[in-house]
Amino acid sequence: MAGFQTSVAVQPAPAVLGDFCDTNPRVSVDAGPRGLVAGSSGVLVGRFAWLSKALLDGDNAPAAVNNFGSGPVAGLVHREQQGLITTYLAQAGMQVPAGFPITVMSAGGIWVKNDGAAAVQPEMKAYANFADGKVTFAAPGAATSASVTGAIAASTGSFTGSISDNILTITAVGSGTAVAGGLLSGTNVATGTRIVSQLSGTAGGIGTYVVSIPSQTVASTTISETYGTLTVSAVSSGTVGVGAVVSGSGVTAGTTVTALGTGTGGTGTYIVDTTQTAASTTVAATMNIETRWIAKSAALAGELVKVTTHPLG
Repeated sequence: MAGFQTSVAVQPAPAVLGDFCDTNPRVSVDAGPRGLVAGSSGVLVGRFAWLSKALLDGDNAPAAVNNFGSGPVAGLVHREQQGLITTYLAQAGMQVPAGFPITVMSAGGIWVKNDGAAAVQPEMKAYANFADGKVTFAAPGAATSASVTGAIAASTGSFTGSISDNILTITAVGSGTAVAGGLLSGTNVATGTRIVSQLSGTAGGIGTYVVSIPSQTVASTTISETYGTLTVSAVSSGTVGVGAVVSGSGVTAGTTVTALGTGTGGTGTYIVDTTQTAASTTVAATMNIETRWIAKSAALAGELVKVTTHPLG
Protein backbone atom coordinates (compact mmCIF):
# COMPACT_ATOMS: atom_id res chain seq x y z
CA MET A 1 0.00 0.00 0.00
CA ALA A 2 1.59 3.26 -1.12
CA GLY A 3 2.45 5.59 1.72
CA PHE A 4 1.90 2.99 4.47
CA GLN A 5 4.48 3.24 7.26
CA THR A 6 6.81 0.22 7.24
CA SER A 7 9.58 1.32 9.63
CA VAL A 8 10.15 3.31 12.80
CA ALA A 9 13.22 5.50 13.31
CA VAL A 10 15.09 5.28 16.62
CA GLN A 11 15.78 9.02 16.52
CA PRO A 12 13.50 11.69 15.05
CA ALA A 13 14.49 13.21 11.72
CA PRO A 14 16.47 16.43 12.25
CA ALA A 15 14.19 18.50 10.04
CA VAL A 16 12.82 18.91 6.56
CA LEU A 17 14.78 20.55 3.77
CA GLY A 18 14.20 24.31 3.81
CA ASP A 19 12.97 24.51 7.42
CA PHE A 20 14.46 26.96 9.89
CA CYS A 21 17.18 25.28 11.97
CA ASP A 22 17.17 27.78 14.84
CA THR A 23 15.28 30.73 16.32
CA ASN A 24 18.01 33.30 15.75
CA PRO A 25 17.18 36.57 13.94
CA ARG A 26 16.19 35.94 10.34
CA VAL A 27 15.68 38.23 7.34
CA SER A 28 13.58 37.76 4.22
CA VAL A 29 14.25 39.41 0.88
CA ASP A 30 12.26 42.63 0.67
CA ALA A 31 9.67 42.53 -2.10
CA GLY A 32 6.88 44.77 -3.27
CA PRO A 33 3.32 43.97 -4.36
CA ARG A 34 3.09 40.77 -6.48
CA GLY A 35 6.55 39.57 -5.44
CA LEU A 36 8.21 37.22 -4.94
CA VAL A 37 6.99 34.37 -7.15
CA ALA A 38 8.57 31.27 -8.67
CA GLY A 39 10.03 31.78 -12.13
CA SER A 40 8.96 30.03 -15.33
CA SER A 41 10.85 26.83 -14.44
CA GLY A 42 9.51 26.65 -10.89
CA VAL A 43 11.67 26.77 -7.77
CA LEU A 44 12.97 24.02 -5.50
CA VAL A 45 12.75 24.59 -1.74
CA GLY A 46 15.98 24.56 0.24
CA ARG A 47 18.22 25.73 -2.60
CA PHE A 48 19.87 29.05 -3.34
CA ALA A 49 18.00 31.46 -5.58
CA TRP A 50 18.50 34.55 -7.71
CA LEU A 51 16.03 37.30 -8.63
CA SER A 52 15.02 37.91 -12.24
CA LYS A 53 13.37 40.75 -14.15
CA ALA A 54 11.21 38.23 -16.05
CA LEU A 55 8.51 39.59 -13.74
CA LEU A 56 8.42 42.95 -11.95
CA ASP A 57 6.63 43.70 -8.69
CA GLY A 58 4.55 46.78 -7.91
CA ASP A 59 7.71 48.73 -7.12
CA ASN A 60 9.22 47.84 -10.53
CA ALA A 61 11.79 45.58 -8.84
CA PRO A 62 12.67 42.00 -9.90
CA ALA A 63 9.95 39.66 -8.65
CA ALA A 64 10.69 36.31 -10.33
CA VAL A 65 12.85 33.81 -8.44
CA ASN A 66 14.93 31.06 -10.02
CA ASN A 67 17.34 28.39 -8.77
CA PHE A 68 19.79 29.52 -11.44
CA GLY A 69 21.57 32.77 -12.11
CA SER A 70 24.90 34.53 -11.80
CA GLY A 71 26.54 36.87 -9.32
CA PRO A 72 25.65 37.04 -5.61
CA VAL A 73 22.64 34.98 -4.51
CA ALA A 74 19.42 36.54 -3.23
CA GLY A 75 19.15 33.89 -0.52
CA LEU A 76 17.71 30.47 0.27
CA VAL A 77 14.15 29.37 -0.59
CA HIS A 78 12.32 28.76 2.69
CA ARG A 79 9.88 25.87 3.14
CA GLU A 80 6.34 27.09 3.72
CA GLN A 81 4.53 23.95 2.51
CA GLN A 82 3.95 25.65 -0.83
CA GLY A 83 5.52 22.86 -2.90
CA LEU A 84 3.20 20.60 -4.89
CA ILE A 85 3.41 16.93 -5.85
CA THR A 86 3.59 17.25 -9.61
CA THR A 87 5.28 13.94 -10.47
CA TYR A 88 2.82 11.16 -11.26
CA LEU A 89 2.41 8.75 -8.29
CA ALA A 90 5.03 10.60 -6.21
CA GLN A 91 4.38 10.83 -2.47
CA ALA A 92 6.20 14.11 -1.88
CA GLY A 93 7.36 17.17 -3.78
CA MET A 94 9.57 20.17 -3.06
CA GLN A 95 9.04 22.13 -6.27
CA VAL A 96 7.04 25.34 -6.18
CA PRO A 97 5.28 25.73 -9.58
CA ALA A 98 5.82 28.81 -11.71
CA GLY A 99 3.92 31.87 -10.49
CA PHE A 100 3.36 30.61 -6.94
CA PRO A 101 4.35 32.98 -4.10
CA ILE A 102 7.48 32.14 -2.12
CA THR A 103 9.77 33.60 0.53
CA VAL A 104 13.52 33.90 0.04
CA MET A 105 15.62 34.25 3.20
CA SER A 106 18.72 36.42 2.96
CA ALA A 107 19.80 35.74 6.57
CA GLY A 108 19.09 33.32 9.39
CA GLY A 109 19.48 29.59 9.90
CA ILE A 110 18.06 26.97 7.50
CA TRP A 111 18.39 23.24 6.84
CA VAL A 112 19.90 22.51 3.39
CA LYS A 113 21.12 19.40 1.62
CA ASN A 114 24.83 18.74 1.15
CA ASP A 115 24.90 18.25 -2.62
CA GLY A 116 28.68 17.92 -2.67
CA ALA A 117 30.64 14.68 -2.90
CA ALA A 118 32.51 15.16 0.40
CA ALA A 119 31.48 15.39 4.04
CA VAL A 120 30.74 18.79 5.58
CA GLN A 121 32.35 20.04 8.78
CA PRO A 122 31.11 22.99 10.87
CA GLU A 123 32.38 26.41 9.79
CA MET A 124 32.80 25.44 6.13
CA LYS A 125 31.46 28.03 3.66
CA ALA A 126 28.35 27.27 1.60
CA TYR A 127 28.65 27.64 -2.17
CA ALA A 128 25.77 28.14 -4.63
CA ASN A 129 25.84 26.38 -8.00
CA PHE A 130 24.98 28.86 -10.77
CA ALA A 131 23.10 26.25 -12.83
CA ASP A 132 20.66 24.83 -10.25
CA GLY A 133 21.16 26.51 -6.85
CA LYS A 134 22.48 23.32 -5.24
CA VAL A 135 24.50 23.79 -2.05
CA THR A 136 28.05 22.51 -1.68
CA PHE A 137 30.68 23.24 0.97
CA ALA A 138 34.37 24.06 1.02
CA ALA A 139 36.94 26.33 2.63
CA PRO A 140 36.69 30.07 1.89
CA GLY A 141 37.98 31.05 -1.54
CA ALA A 142 37.50 27.61 -3.08
CA ALA A 143 34.92 28.22 -5.83
CA THR A 144 34.75 25.42 -8.41
CA SER A 145 36.28 26.42 -11.74
CA ALA A 146 37.32 24.82 -14.99
CA SER A 147 40.39 25.95 -16.91
CA VAL A 148 40.07 25.64 -20.68
CA THR A 149 41.47 27.03 -23.91
CA GLY A 150 38.75 28.75 -25.86
CA ALA A 151 37.72 31.53 -28.22
CA ILE A 152 34.45 33.46 -28.53
CA ALA A 153 32.81 34.48 -31.78
CA ALA A 154 29.91 36.90 -32.28
CA SER A 155 26.80 35.02 -33.45
CA THR A 156 23.39 36.09 -34.75
CA GLY A 157 19.94 34.79 -35.59
CA SER A 158 16.94 36.25 -37.39
CA PHE A 159 13.29 35.21 -36.98
CA THR A 160 9.76 36.24 -37.72
CA GLY A 161 7.87 36.40 -34.45
CA SER A 162 5.60 38.22 -32.03
CA ILE A 163 5.66 38.79 -28.27
CA SER A 164 2.66 38.73 -25.91
CA ASP A 165 3.55 39.59 -22.31
CA ASN A 166 6.67 37.45 -21.78
CA ILE A 167 6.03 34.83 -24.48
CA LEU A 168 7.81 35.00 -27.83
CA THR A 169 6.20 33.03 -30.66
CA ILE A 170 8.51 32.33 -33.60
CA THR A 171 6.66 31.46 -36.83
CA ALA A 172 9.61 31.40 -39.23
CA VAL A 173 13.41 31.24 -39.03
CA GLY A 174 15.42 33.40 -41.40
CA SER A 175 18.88 32.42 -40.17
CA GLY A 176 20.61 30.89 -37.17
CA THR A 177 18.84 29.35 -34.18
CA ALA A 178 17.08 30.82 -31.15
CA VAL A 179 19.18 30.26 -28.03
CA ALA A 180 18.75 30.90 -24.32
CA GLY A 181 20.52 34.09 -23.28
CA GLY A 182 20.45 35.73 -26.69
CA LEU A 183 19.68 39.47 -26.79
CA LEU A 184 16.64 40.35 -28.92
CA SER A 185 15.94 43.46 -30.96
CA GLY A 186 13.22 44.53 -33.37
CA THR A 187 10.28 46.91 -33.75
CA ASN A 188 8.73 47.56 -30.30
CA VAL A 189 10.89 44.88 -28.61
CA ALA A 190 11.88 46.21 -25.17
CA THR A 191 15.56 47.03 -24.86
CA GLY A 192 17.42 44.32 -22.97
CA THR A 193 14.97 41.50 -23.77
CA ARG A 194 16.61 38.06 -23.76
CA ILE A 195 15.35 34.54 -24.37
CA VAL A 196 15.10 32.68 -21.05
CA SER A 197 13.96 29.23 -22.19
CA GLN A 198 11.98 27.40 -24.87
CA LEU A 199 8.47 26.19 -24.08
CA SER A 200 7.46 24.30 -27.22
CA GLY A 201 8.25 23.59 -30.84
CA THR A 202 11.37 22.63 -32.78
CA ALA A 203 14.53 23.11 -30.73
CA GLY A 204 15.94 26.54 -31.57
CA GLY A 205 13.34 27.11 -34.28
CA ILE A 206 9.60 27.58 -34.73
CA GLY A 207 7.86 27.50 -31.35
CA THR A 208 7.30 29.49 -28.17
CA TYR A 209 9.87 30.94 -25.78
CA VAL A 210 9.91 32.74 -22.44
CA VAL A 211 11.62 36.14 -22.60
CA SER A 212 13.17 38.12 -19.77
CA ILE A 213 10.98 41.26 -19.87
CA PRO A 214 7.20 40.88 -19.43
CA SER A 215 4.26 43.13 -20.33
CA GLN A 216 5.24 43.43 -23.98
CA THR A 217 2.97 43.59 -27.03
CA VAL A 218 4.94 43.11 -30.23
CA ALA A 219 3.11 42.41 -33.48
CA SER A 220 4.63 39.92 -35.92
CA THR A 221 7.91 41.38 -37.14
CA THR A 222 11.51 40.52 -37.89
CA ILE A 223 13.37 39.92 -34.63
CA SER A 224 17.15 39.69 -34.47
CA GLU A 225 19.15 37.89 -31.81
CA THR A 226 22.80 38.36 -30.86
CA TYR A 227 24.94 36.20 -28.58
CA GLY A 228 28.40 34.70 -28.35
CA THR A 229 29.64 31.21 -29.21
CA LEU A 230 32.45 29.92 -27.02
CA THR A 231 34.49 27.21 -28.71
CA VAL A 232 36.53 25.15 -26.25
CA SER A 233 39.49 23.48 -27.96
CA ALA A 234 41.26 22.03 -24.91
CA VAL A 235 40.50 21.37 -21.24
CA SER A 236 43.18 21.68 -18.56
CA SER A 237 40.90 20.94 -15.60
CA GLY A 238 37.25 20.73 -14.56
CA THR A 239 34.12 20.84 -16.69
CA VAL A 240 32.10 23.66 -18.29
CA GLY A 241 28.35 23.84 -17.76
CA VAL A 242 25.30 26.07 -18.04
CA GLY A 243 25.52 28.91 -15.56
CA ALA A 244 29.32 29.08 -15.57
CA VAL A 245 30.76 32.60 -15.48
CA VAL A 246 33.68 32.75 -17.90
CA SER A 247 36.65 35.09 -17.72
CA GLY A 248 39.95 35.54 -19.51
CA SER A 249 41.98 37.94 -21.63
CA GLY A 250 39.62 39.84 -23.93
CA VAL A 251 36.47 38.26 -22.46
CA THR A 252 33.73 40.69 -21.42
CA ALA A 253 33.27 40.78 -17.63
CA GLY A 254 30.22 38.85 -16.42
CA THR A 255 29.91 36.66 -19.52
CA THR A 256 27.81 33.60 -18.64
CA VAL A 257 27.23 30.25 -20.34
CA THR A 258 23.48 30.12 -21.03
CA ALA A 259 23.15 26.95 -23.13
CA LEU A 260 25.09 23.99 -24.46
CA GLY A 261 26.09 23.82 -28.11
CA THR A 262 28.06 20.74 -29.11
CA GLY A 263 29.97 20.71 -25.83
CA THR A 264 28.78 18.77 -22.79
CA GLY A 265 31.45 19.78 -20.29
CA GLY A 266 34.61 19.42 -22.34
CA THR A 267 35.64 20.44 -25.84
CA GLY A 268 32.94 21.80 -28.13
CA THR A 269 30.76 24.89 -28.36
CA TYR A 270 28.78 26.76 -25.71
CA ILE A 271 26.37 29.69 -25.95
CA VAL A 272 27.26 32.78 -23.91
CA ASP A 273 24.98 35.72 -23.18
CA THR A 274 27.14 38.57 -24.45
CA THR A 275 27.97 39.01 -28.13
CA GLN A 276 31.72 39.55 -28.47
CA THR A 277 34.88 38.43 -30.20
CA ALA A 278 37.74 37.03 -28.12
CA ALA A 279 40.80 35.33 -29.56
CA SER A 280 41.85 31.91 -28.29
CA THR A 281 43.07 32.25 -24.71
CA THR A 282 43.01 30.56 -21.33
CA VAL A 283 39.46 30.81 -20.00
CA ALA A 284 38.29 30.20 -16.44
CA ALA A 285 34.72 28.90 -16.14
CA THR A 286 33.50 29.38 -12.56
CA MET A 287 30.58 27.08 -11.71
CA ASN A 288 29.58 28.37 -8.28
CA ILE A 289 29.92 31.29 -5.90
CA GLU A 290 30.87 31.56 -2.25
CA THR A 291 27.99 32.81 -0.09
CA ARG A 292 27.78 34.38 3.35
CA TRP A 293 26.22 31.19 4.76
CA ILE A 294 28.34 28.80 6.83
CA ALA A 295 27.78 25.22 8.01
CA LYS A 296 26.91 24.73 11.69
CA SER A 297 26.67 20.93 11.70
CA ALA A 298 28.48 17.97 10.17
CA ALA A 299 26.91 16.01 7.33
CA LEU A 300 27.82 13.37 4.79
CA ALA A 301 27.09 13.79 1.10
CA GLY A 302 23.33 13.85 0.57
CA GLU A 303 22.50 14.58 4.22
CA LEU A 304 20.88 17.66 5.73
CA VAL A 305 23.13 20.28 7.28
CA LYS A 306 22.43 23.45 9.24
CA VAL A 307 23.63 26.70 7.65
CA THR A 308 23.52 30.18 9.12
CA THR A 309 24.60 33.73 8.43
CA HIS A 310 25.46 34.24 12.12
CA PRO A 311 29.10 33.16 12.68
CA LEU A 312 30.45 32.77 16.18
CA GLY A 313 32.73 35.41 17.67
